[in-house]
Amino acid sequence: MLIWLYGVTANAGRCYLKLLAITRVQLSALITQLTAILRALLFRWDLGGVTFFVALYDYEARTSDDLTFKKGDRFQIINNTEGDWWEARSINTGKKGYIPSNYVAPADSIQAEEWYFGKMGRKDAERLLLNPGNHRGTFLVRESETTKGAYSLSIRDWDESKGDNVKHYKIRKLDNGGYYITTRAQFDTLQKLVKHYTEHADGLCHKLTTVCPTVKPQTQGLAKDAWEIPRESLQLELKLGQGCFGEVWMGTWNGTTKVAIKTLKPGTMSPEAFLQEAQIMKKLRHDKLVPLYAVVSEEPIYIVTEYMSKGSLLDFLKEGDGKHLNLVMLVDMAAKIADGMAFIERMNYIHRDLRAANILVGENLVCKIADFGLARLIEDNEYTARQGAKFPIKWTAPEAALYGRFTIKSDVWSFGILLTELVTKGRVPYPGMVNREVLEQVERGYRMPCPQGCPESLHEMMKLCWKKEPDERPTFEYLQSFLEDYFTATEPQKLV
Repeated sequence: MLIWLYGVTANAGRCYLKLLAITRVQLSALITQLTAILRALLFRWDLGGVTFFVALYDYEARTSDDLTFKKGDRFQIINNTEGDWWEARSINTGKKGYIPSNYVAPADSIQAEEWYFGKMGRKDAERLLLNPGNHRGTFLVRESETTKGAYSLSIRDWDESKGDNVKHYKIRKLDNGGYYITTRAQFDTLQKLVKHYTEHADGLCHKLTTVCPTVKPQTQGLAKDAWEIPRESLQLELKLGQGCFGEVWMGTWNGTTKVAIKTLKPGTMSPEAFLQEAQIMKKLRHDKLVPLYAVVSEEPIYIVTEYMSKGSLLDFLKEGDGKHLNLVMLVDMAAKIADGMAFIERMNYIHRDLRAANILVGENLVCKIADFGLARLIEDNEYTARQGAKFPIKWTAPEAALYGRFTIKSDVWSFGILLTELVTKGRVPYPGMVNREVLEQVERGYRMPCPQGCPESLHEMMKLCWKKEPDERPTFEYLQSFLEDYFTATEPQKLV
Protein backbone atom coordinates (compact mmCIF):
# COMPACT_ATOMS: atom_id res chain seq x y z
CA MET A 1 0.00 0.00 0.00
CA LEU A 2 1.06 3.65 -0.45
CA ILE A 3 0.93 6.10 2.47
CA TRP A 4 1.93 9.71 3.00
CA LEU A 5 4.21 9.98 6.02
CA TYR A 6 4.37 13.34 7.81
CA GLY A 7 6.95 13.87 10.51
CA VAL A 8 8.96 16.24 12.63
CA THR A 9 12.65 15.69 13.30
CA ALA A 10 13.41 15.48 17.02
CA ASN A 11 16.23 18.00 17.17
CA ALA A 12 15.70 20.64 14.52
CA GLY A 13 11.90 20.63 14.48
CA ARG A 14 11.88 20.38 10.68
CA CYS A 15 8.86 18.87 8.93
CA TYR A 16 8.97 16.42 6.06
CA LEU A 17 6.39 14.79 3.79
CA LYS A 18 7.21 11.52 2.11
CA LEU A 19 5.38 8.98 -0.06
CA LEU A 20 6.25 5.45 1.05
CA ALA A 21 5.48 2.04 -0.44
CA ILE A 22 4.89 -0.08 2.62
CA THR A 23 3.74 -3.62 3.43
CA ARG A 24 1.16 -4.42 6.08
CA VAL A 25 3.84 -5.88 8.36
CA GLN A 26 6.00 -2.76 7.94
CA LEU A 27 2.97 -0.56 8.61
CA SER A 28 2.22 -2.52 11.79
CA ALA A 29 5.82 -2.06 12.96
CA LEU A 30 5.64 1.66 12.14
CA ILE A 31 2.38 2.06 14.07
CA THR A 32 3.92 0.24 17.06
CA GLN A 33 6.90 2.58 17.05
CA LEU A 34 4.76 5.71 16.65
CA THR A 35 2.43 4.52 19.42
CA ALA A 36 5.37 4.13 21.80
CA ILE A 37 6.56 7.66 21.03
CA LEU A 38 3.06 9.15 21.35
CA ARG A 39 2.46 7.31 24.63
CA ALA A 40 5.64 8.80 26.03
CA LEU A 41 4.58 12.27 24.91
CA LEU A 42 1.02 11.93 26.21
CA PHE A 43 2.22 10.97 29.68
CA ARG A 44 5.01 13.53 29.75
CA TRP A 45 5.69 14.95 33.22
CA ASP A 46 7.10 18.34 32.32
CA LEU A 47 9.32 19.85 35.00
CA GLY A 48 11.59 22.23 33.12
CA GLY A 49 11.43 19.93 30.07
CA VAL A 50 12.46 16.79 31.98
CA THR A 51 10.56 13.54 31.36
CA PHE A 52 10.49 11.00 34.21
CA PHE A 53 9.81 7.30 33.80
CA VAL A 54 9.81 4.48 36.35
CA ALA A 55 11.13 0.91 35.96
CA LEU A 56 8.49 -1.84 36.02
CA TYR A 57 11.00 -4.71 36.29
CA ASP A 58 14.64 -5.41 37.17
CA TYR A 59 17.05 -5.38 34.23
CA GLU A 60 20.67 -6.53 34.04
CA ALA A 61 22.82 -4.72 31.45
CA ARG A 62 23.79 -6.92 28.50
CA THR A 63 26.31 -4.55 26.88
CA SER A 64 28.51 -1.68 28.03
CA ASP A 65 25.95 0.74 26.53
CA ASP A 66 23.03 -0.58 28.65
CA LEU A 67 21.95 0.52 32.11
CA THR A 68 21.41 -2.00 34.92
CA PHE A 69 18.38 -1.04 37.00
CA LYS A 70 15.94 -2.26 39.65
CA LYS A 71 12.16 -2.15 39.67
CA GLY A 72 11.08 1.30 40.92
CA ASP A 73 14.19 3.15 39.68
CA ARG A 74 13.45 6.45 37.96
CA PHE A 75 14.82 7.80 34.70
CA GLN A 76 15.06 10.97 32.71
CA ILE A 77 14.47 9.98 29.08
CA ILE A 78 16.97 11.67 26.77
CA ASN A 79 15.88 10.14 23.44
CA ASN A 80 12.76 8.01 22.93
CA THR A 81 12.56 8.16 19.13
CA GLU A 82 14.23 4.75 18.62
CA GLY A 83 11.13 2.82 19.72
CA ASP A 84 12.52 -0.32 21.37
CA TRP A 85 15.58 1.04 23.19
CA TRP A 86 15.62 4.50 24.76
CA GLU A 87 18.56 6.59 25.85
CA ALA A 88 18.07 7.51 29.50
CA ARG A 89 19.79 8.90 32.58
CA SER A 90 19.20 7.09 35.86
CA ILE A 91 17.99 9.45 38.60
CA ASN A 92 19.23 6.88 41.14
CA THR A 93 22.82 6.54 39.88
CA GLY A 94 23.30 9.46 37.49
CA LYS A 95 24.57 7.04 34.81
CA LYS A 96 23.52 7.36 31.18
CA GLY A 97 22.77 4.49 28.77
CA TYR A 98 20.10 2.50 26.93
CA ILE A 99 17.06 0.86 28.51
CA PRO A 100 14.37 -1.40 26.97
CA SER A 101 11.31 0.80 26.42
CA ASN A 102 8.85 -1.95 27.39
CA TYR A 103 10.44 -2.14 30.87
CA VAL A 104 9.45 1.41 31.89
CA ALA A 105 6.34 3.57 32.10
CA PRO A 106 5.65 7.27 32.72
CA ALA A 107 5.89 8.04 36.44
CA ASP A 108 2.53 8.33 38.23
CA SER A 109 0.63 6.99 35.19
CA ILE A 110 -1.78 4.05 35.12
CA GLN A 111 0.87 2.15 33.13
CA ALA A 112 3.23 2.36 36.12
CA GLU A 113 0.76 0.63 38.47
CA GLU A 114 1.66 -2.95 39.34
CA TRP A 115 -1.92 -4.10 38.83
CA TYR A 116 -2.25 -2.62 35.32
CA PHE A 117 -1.65 -5.22 32.60
CA GLY A 118 -2.52 -3.08 29.57
CA LYS A 119 -3.73 -4.74 26.40
CA MET A 120 -4.63 -8.27 27.43
CA GLY A 121 -7.50 -10.50 26.33
CA ARG A 122 -10.03 -12.10 28.67
CA LYS A 123 -8.61 -15.58 28.12
CA ASP A 124 -5.01 -14.56 28.82
CA ALA A 125 -6.16 -12.81 32.01
CA GLU A 126 -7.88 -16.02 33.12
CA ARG A 127 -4.77 -18.09 32.37
CA LEU A 128 -2.61 -15.81 34.51
CA LEU A 129 -5.05 -15.58 37.41
CA LEU A 130 -5.68 -19.34 37.49
CA ASN A 131 -1.97 -20.16 37.68
CA PRO A 132 -1.04 -22.31 40.72
CA GLY A 133 -0.13 -20.21 43.74
CA ASN A 134 -2.75 -17.53 43.16
CA HIS A 135 -5.65 -17.31 45.62
CA ARG A 136 -9.17 -15.94 45.72
CA GLY A 137 -9.12 -12.16 45.33
CA THR A 138 -5.99 -12.05 43.14
CA PHE A 139 -6.68 -9.41 40.48
CA LEU A 140 -5.51 -7.33 37.54
CA VAL A 141 -6.81 -4.41 35.49
CA ARG A 142 -6.59 -4.45 31.69
CA GLU A 143 -7.92 -2.63 28.65
CA SER A 144 -11.45 -3.72 27.77
CA GLU A 145 -11.60 -5.90 24.66
CA THR A 146 -15.09 -4.76 23.79
CA THR A 147 -15.33 -1.06 24.75
CA LYS A 148 -12.79 1.50 23.56
CA GLY A 149 -11.48 3.67 26.41
CA ALA A 150 -12.90 1.38 29.11
CA TYR A 151 -11.10 -1.11 31.34
CA SER A 152 -11.83 -4.53 32.81
CA LEU A 153 -11.17 -5.72 36.35
CA SER A 154 -10.45 -9.47 36.43
CA ILE A 155 -10.61 -11.28 39.80
CA ARG A 156 -9.88 -14.88 40.76
CA ASP A 157 -12.87 -16.35 42.61
CA TRP A 158 -14.07 -19.68 43.94
CA ASP A 159 -17.48 -21.24 44.44
CA GLU A 160 -18.83 -24.73 45.03
CA SER A 161 -20.34 -25.19 41.59
CA LYS A 162 -17.45 -23.89 39.44
CA GLY A 163 -14.45 -24.23 41.75
CA ASP A 164 -11.66 -21.80 40.85
CA ASN A 165 -12.83 -19.32 38.22
CA VAL A 166 -12.35 -15.72 37.10
CA LYS A 167 -14.94 -12.95 37.16
CA HIS A 168 -14.62 -9.91 34.87
CA TYR A 169 -16.10 -6.49 35.65
CA LYS A 170 -16.24 -3.61 33.19
CA ILE A 171 -14.82 -0.33 34.50
CA ARG A 172 -16.62 2.47 32.71
CA LYS A 173 -15.48 6.05 32.23
CA LEU A 174 -17.56 9.08 33.19
CA ASP A 175 -17.83 12.11 30.91
CA ASN A 176 -15.98 14.16 33.55
CA GLY A 177 -13.08 11.67 33.54
CA GLY A 178 -14.04 9.56 36.57
CA TYR A 179 -14.43 5.78 36.73
CA TYR A 180 -17.04 3.34 38.04
CA ILE A 181 -18.11 -0.30 38.03
CA THR A 182 -21.49 0.56 39.51
CA THR A 183 -22.87 4.11 39.37
CA ARG A 184 -23.35 4.26 43.16
CA ALA A 185 -19.56 4.12 43.66
CA GLN A 186 -17.68 6.60 41.46
CA PHE A 187 -13.99 7.55 41.66
CA ASP A 188 -11.76 10.31 40.28
CA THR A 189 -9.02 7.88 39.25
CA LEU A 190 -8.50 4.19 38.56
CA GLN A 191 -6.06 4.13 41.48
CA LYS A 192 -8.81 5.26 43.88
CA LEU A 193 -11.23 2.70 42.46
CA VAL A 194 -8.73 -0.12 43.01
CA LYS A 195 -7.94 1.11 46.54
CA HIS A 196 -11.66 1.14 47.42
CA TYR A 197 -12.20 -2.46 46.30
CA THR A 198 -9.10 -3.67 48.17
CA GLU A 199 -10.85 -2.48 51.35
CA HIS A 200 -14.43 -3.60 50.56
CA ALA A 201 -15.94 -6.13 48.14
CA ASP A 202 -18.89 -3.69 47.81
CA GLY A 203 -20.82 -5.88 45.37
CA LEU A 204 -17.88 -7.66 43.73
CA CYS A 205 -17.44 -11.43 44.08
CA HIS A 206 -14.56 -10.82 46.54
CA LYS A 207 -12.48 -7.89 47.71
CA LEU A 208 -9.18 -7.38 45.90
CA THR A 209 -6.39 -9.05 47.89
CA THR A 210 -3.23 -9.55 45.82
CA VAL A 211 -1.97 -8.19 42.52
CA CYS A 212 -1.58 -10.99 39.96
CA PRO A 213 2.12 -11.87 39.55
CA THR A 214 3.41 -10.84 36.15
CA VAL A 215 6.01 -12.42 33.91
CA LYS A 216 8.87 -10.14 32.91
CA PRO A 217 8.41 -9.47 29.17
CA GLN A 218 10.99 -10.27 26.53
CA THR A 219 12.91 -7.24 25.32
CA GLN A 220 12.50 -6.27 21.67
CA GLY A 221 15.85 -7.50 20.43
CA LEU A 222 18.94 -8.31 22.48
CA ALA A 223 20.14 -4.71 22.79
CA LYS A 224 20.26 -1.50 20.80
CA ASP A 225 21.77 -2.12 17.34
CA ALA A 226 22.27 -5.85 18.02
CA TRP A 227 20.61 -7.32 14.90
CA GLU A 228 23.37 -8.69 12.65
CA ILE A 229 25.81 -9.95 15.24
CA PRO A 230 29.28 -11.54 15.05
CA ARG A 231 29.42 -15.32 15.42
CA GLU A 232 32.03 -14.89 18.17
CA SER A 233 29.44 -13.16 20.40
CA LEU A 234 27.54 -16.48 20.69
CA GLN A 235 28.56 -19.40 22.86
CA LEU A 236 26.84 -22.73 22.03
CA GLU A 237 26.42 -24.62 25.30
CA LEU A 238 23.81 -27.39 25.12
CA LYS A 239 22.52 -29.13 22.00
CA LEU A 240 18.73 -29.27 22.20
CA GLY A 241 17.88 -30.98 18.93
CA GLN A 242 18.81 -31.79 15.36
CA GLY A 243 16.84 -31.77 12.13
CA CYS A 244 17.37 -32.22 8.40
CA PHE A 245 18.68 -28.71 7.95
CA GLY A 246 20.60 -27.95 11.13
CA GLU A 247 20.75 -27.98 14.91
CA VAL A 248 19.21 -26.10 17.83
CA TRP A 249 21.34 -25.07 20.80
CA MET A 250 20.91 -23.35 24.10
CA GLY A 251 23.60 -20.71 24.39
CA THR A 252 24.67 -17.31 25.64
CA TRP A 253 25.02 -14.03 23.78
CA ASN A 254 27.74 -11.58 24.80
CA GLY A 255 28.40 -13.56 27.97
CA THR A 256 25.19 -12.16 29.49
CA THR A 257 21.99 -13.38 27.87
CA LYS A 258 20.55 -16.90 27.56
CA VAL A 259 19.21 -17.55 24.04
CA ALA A 260 18.27 -20.33 21.63
CA ILE A 261 20.46 -20.63 18.53
CA LYS A 262 19.34 -22.40 15.36
CA THR A 263 22.32 -23.27 13.15
CA LEU A 264 21.59 -23.99 9.48
CA LYS A 265 23.73 -26.28 7.33
CA PRO A 266 25.56 -24.39 4.55
CA GLY A 267 23.50 -24.43 1.36
CA THR A 268 20.14 -24.75 3.16
CA MET A 269 19.08 -21.29 2.00
CA SER A 270 20.50 -18.19 0.37
CA PRO A 271 21.95 -15.82 3.00
CA GLU A 272 20.60 -12.84 1.02
CA ALA A 273 17.06 -14.27 0.83
CA PHE A 274 17.21 -15.25 4.50
CA LEU A 275 18.27 -11.77 5.61
CA GLN A 276 15.45 -10.21 3.59
CA GLU A 277 12.87 -12.57 5.13
CA ALA A 278 14.35 -12.13 8.62
CA GLN A 279 13.75 -8.37 8.39
CA ILE A 280 10.02 -9.16 8.04
CA MET A 281 10.07 -11.91 10.68
CA LYS A 282 11.57 -9.65 13.35
CA LYS A 283 8.69 -7.19 12.86
CA LEU A 284 6.09 -9.90 13.57
CA ARG A 285 5.65 -9.30 17.29
CA HIS A 286 3.08 -11.15 19.33
CA ASP A 287 3.19 -12.89 22.69
CA LYS A 288 2.37 -16.24 21.03
CA LEU A 289 5.25 -16.01 18.53
CA VAL A 290 8.88 -16.80 19.41
CA PRO A 291 10.67 -13.45 19.00
CA LEU A 292 13.56 -13.30 16.55
CA TYR A 293 16.40 -11.52 18.37
CA ALA A 294 19.35 -11.48 15.99
CA VAL A 295 21.07 -13.26 13.11
CA VAL A 296 24.50 -14.28 11.91
CA SER A 297 23.90 -13.71 8.20
CA GLU A 298 27.01 -15.38 6.75
CA GLU A 299 27.04 -19.15 6.28
CA PRO A 300 26.55 -21.14 8.35
CA ILE A 301 23.52 -18.97 9.17
CA TYR A 302 22.63 -18.64 12.87
CA ILE A 303 19.14 -17.62 14.00
CA VAL A 304 18.99 -16.29 17.56
CA THR A 305 15.64 -16.41 19.39
CA GLU A 306 14.12 -16.52 22.85
CA TYR A 307 15.05 -19.67 24.78
CA MET A 308 11.97 -21.73 25.72
CA SER A 309 12.70 -23.98 28.69
CA LYS A 310 10.40 -26.94 27.86
CA GLY A 311 11.52 -27.41 24.25
CA SER A 312 9.31 -28.36 21.31
CA LEU A 313 5.65 -29.19 21.85
CA LEU A 314 6.22 -32.56 20.18
CA ASP A 315 8.92 -33.59 22.66
CA PHE A 316 6.93 -32.07 25.53
CA LEU A 317 3.89 -34.23 24.67
CA LYS A 318 5.85 -37.44 24.12
CA GLU A 319 8.54 -37.29 26.79
CA GLY A 320 7.96 -34.27 29.03
CA ASP A 321 5.26 -33.10 31.44
CA GLY A 322 2.83 -32.94 28.52
CA LYS A 323 2.21 -36.68 28.86
CA HIS A 324 0.08 -35.91 31.92
CA LEU A 325 -2.03 -33.05 30.52
CA ASN A 326 -5.81 -33.46 30.40
CA LEU A 327 -8.06 -32.45 27.50
CA VAL A 328 -8.87 -29.04 29.01
CA MET A 329 -5.17 -28.14 29.12
CA LEU A 330 -4.52 -29.52 25.63
CA VAL A 331 -7.39 -27.55 24.10
CA ASP A 332 -6.13 -24.42 25.86
CA MET A 333 -2.70 -24.96 24.30
CA ALA A 334 -4.40 -25.27 20.92
CA ALA A 335 -6.22 -21.98 21.59
CA LYS A 336 -2.89 -20.24 22.29
CA ILE A 337 -1.45 -21.53 19.02
CA ALA A 338 -4.59 -20.39 17.16
CA ASP A 339 -4.16 -16.95 18.80
CA GLY A 340 -0.63 -16.65 17.38
CA MET A 341 -1.75 -17.91 13.97
CA ALA A 342 -4.66 -15.44 13.97
CA PHE A 343 -2.05 -12.69 14.29
CA ILE A 344 -0.07 -14.15 11.37
CA GLU A 345 -3.38 -14.24 9.45
CA ARG A 346 -4.05 -10.55 10.21
CA MET A 347 -0.55 -9.67 9.03
CA ASN A 348 -1.15 -11.44 5.68
CA TYR A 349 1.78 -13.74 6.41
CA ILE A 350 2.04 -17.53 5.99
CA HIS A 351 3.81 -20.04 8.23
CA ARG A 352 4.16 -22.94 5.72
CA ASP A 353 5.38 -25.51 8.28
CA LEU A 354 2.91 -25.53 11.18
CA ARG A 355 3.25 -28.66 13.34
CA ALA A 356 3.97 -29.59 16.96
CA ALA A 357 7.73 -29.79 16.27
CA ASN A 358 7.67 -26.06 15.42
CA ILE A 359 5.79 -24.95 18.56
CA LEU A 360 7.90 -24.21 21.63
CA VAL A 361 6.79 -24.54 25.25
CA GLY A 362 7.83 -22.51 28.29
CA GLU A 363 6.86 -22.32 31.95
CA ASN A 364 3.14 -22.47 32.89
CA LEU A 365 2.30 -24.11 29.53
CA VAL A 366 3.22 -20.99 27.55
CA CYS A 367 3.14 -21.89 23.83
CA LYS A 368 4.87 -19.92 21.08
CA ILE A 369 5.03 -20.48 17.33
CA ALA A 370 8.54 -20.82 15.88
CA ASP A 371 10.11 -21.04 12.41
CA PHE A 372 7.35 -19.06 10.68
CA GLY A 373 8.23 -18.24 7.07
CA LEU A 374 11.52 -20.16 6.95
CA ALA A 375 10.22 -23.12 4.91
CA ARG A 376 9.81 -20.89 1.82
CA LEU A 377 13.56 -20.26 1.72
CA ILE A 378 14.81 -23.86 1.85
CA GLU A 379 16.75 -24.73 -1.31
CA ASP A 380 17.25 -28.48 -0.74
CA ASN A 381 16.13 -30.33 -3.91
CA GLU A 382 14.39 -33.13 -2.01
CA TYR A 383 12.44 -30.52 -0.01
CA THR A 384 11.55 -28.17 -2.87
CA ALA A 385 10.23 -31.12 -4.89
CA ARG A 386 7.74 -31.57 -2.02
CA GLN A 387 8.45 -35.29 -1.72
CA GLY A 388 10.79 -37.55 0.18
CA ALA A 389 11.58 -37.78 3.86
CA LYS A 390 12.51 -34.12 4.37
CA PHE A 391 9.15 -32.63 3.34
CA PRO A 392 6.33 -32.75 5.96
CA ILE A 393 3.71 -34.27 3.64
CA LYS A 394 1.47 -35.48 6.49
CA TRP A 395 0.96 -31.91 7.73
CA THR A 396 0.64 -30.25 4.32
CA ALA A 397 -2.61 -29.36 2.57
CA PRO A 398 -3.05 -31.22 -0.75
CA GLU A 399 -3.03 -28.05 -2.89
CA ALA A 400 0.28 -27.05 -1.26
CA ALA A 401 1.86 -30.52 -1.49
CA LEU A 402 0.79 -31.11 -5.10
CA TYR A 403 0.93 -27.65 -6.65
CA GLY A 404 2.92 -25.48 -4.23
CA ARG A 405 -0.11 -23.30 -3.39
CA PHE A 406 0.77 -22.22 0.14
CA THR A 407 -1.70 -19.82 1.77
CA ILE A 408 -3.00 -19.10 5.25
CA LYS A 409 -5.69 -21.69 4.41
CA SER A 410 -3.03 -24.38 3.91
CA ASP A 411 -1.79 -23.36 7.38
CA VAL A 412 -5.34 -24.02 8.65
CA TRP A 413 -5.13 -27.56 7.24
CA SER A 414 -1.82 -28.05 9.07
CA PHE A 415 -3.41 -26.74 12.27
CA GLY A 416 -6.06 -29.48 12.02
CA ILE A 417 -3.24 -32.05 11.88
CA LEU A 418 -1.55 -30.35 14.84
CA LEU A 419 -4.79 -30.80 16.82
CA THR A 420 -4.46 -34.56 16.34
CA GLU A 421 -0.86 -34.38 17.63
CA LEU A 422 -2.14 -32.64 20.76
CA VAL A 423 -4.96 -35.03 21.63
CA THR A 424 -2.82 -38.13 20.88
CA LYS A 425 0.17 -36.76 22.87
CA GLY A 426 2.50 -36.55 19.89
CA ARG A 427 1.49 -39.53 17.75
CA VAL A 428 2.62 -39.29 14.12
CA PRO A 429 -0.40 -38.41 11.90
CA TYR A 430 -1.88 -41.09 9.63
CA PRO A 431 -0.34 -43.97 11.64
CA GLY A 432 0.81 -46.88 9.51
CA MET A 433 0.73 -44.88 6.25
CA VAL A 434 3.75 -43.69 4.25
CA ASN A 435 3.86 -40.22 2.65
CA ARG A 436 2.88 -41.29 -0.88
CA GLU A 437 -0.07 -43.29 0.47
CA VAL A 438 -1.23 -40.31 2.56
CA LEU A 439 -1.19 -38.00 -0.46
CA GLU A 440 -3.14 -40.47 -2.61
CA GLN A 441 -5.72 -41.28 0.08
CA VAL A 442 -6.31 -37.64 1.05
CA GLU A 443 -6.84 -36.73 -2.62
CA ARG A 444 -9.52 -39.46 -2.74
CA GLY A 445 -11.28 -37.90 0.25
CA TYR A 446 -9.82 -39.87 3.16
CA ARG A 447 -9.60 -37.99 6.47
CA MET A 448 -8.20 -39.25 9.77
CA PRO A 449 -10.90 -40.74 12.04
CA CYS A 450 -11.64 -39.31 15.47
CA PRO A 451 -8.67 -40.11 17.76
CA GLN A 452 -9.36 -42.13 20.90
CA GLY A 453 -10.53 -39.90 23.75
CA CYS A 454 -11.18 -36.94 21.45
CA PRO A 455 -14.68 -35.38 21.64
CA GLU A 456 -16.62 -35.65 18.40
CA SER A 457 -17.17 -31.86 18.33
CA LEU A 458 -13.40 -31.31 18.29
CA HIS A 459 -13.00 -33.87 15.51
CA GLU A 460 -15.68 -32.03 13.52
CA MET A 461 -13.54 -28.90 13.77
CA MET A 462 -10.51 -30.87 12.53
CA LYS A 463 -12.56 -31.99 9.53
CA LEU A 464 -13.50 -28.37 8.79
CA CYS A 465 -9.78 -27.59 8.69
CA TRP A 466 -9.39 -30.42 6.16
CA LYS A 467 -12.04 -29.25 3.70
CA LYS A 468 -10.87 -29.87 0.13
CA GLU A 469 -11.66 -26.30 -0.93
CA PRO A 470 -9.33 -23.91 0.94
CA ASP A 471 -11.95 -21.14 1.13
CA GLU A 472 -14.30 -23.48 3.03
CA ARG A 473 -11.82 -23.89 5.88
CA PRO A 474 -12.32 -21.68 8.97
CA THR A 475 -10.20 -18.64 9.77
CA PHE A 476 -7.70 -18.75 12.62
CA GLU A 477 -9.72 -16.00 14.29
CA TYR A 478 -12.71 -18.36 14.34
CA LEU A 479 -10.57 -21.30 15.51
CA GLN A 480 -9.19 -19.20 18.38
CA SER A 481 -12.69 -18.21 19.49
CA PHE A 482 -13.99 -21.78 19.19
CA LEU A 483 -11.13 -23.25 21.23
CA GLU A 484 -11.04 -20.53 23.89
CA ASP A 485 -14.74 -21.05 24.61
CA TYR A 486 -14.76 -24.82 24.07
CA PHE A 487 -15.44 -25.69 27.72
CA THR A 488 -17.33 -22.51 28.62
CA ALA A 489 -20.79 -22.99 30.14
CA THR A 490 -23.63 -22.15 27.76
CA GLU A 491 -25.38 -19.66 30.06
CA PRO A 492 -25.22 -16.03 28.78
CA GLN A 493 -22.24 -13.93 29.88
CA LYS A 494 -23.54 -11.03 31.99
CA LEU A 495 -20.08 -9.62 32.65
CA VAL A 496 -17.44 -8.35 30.18
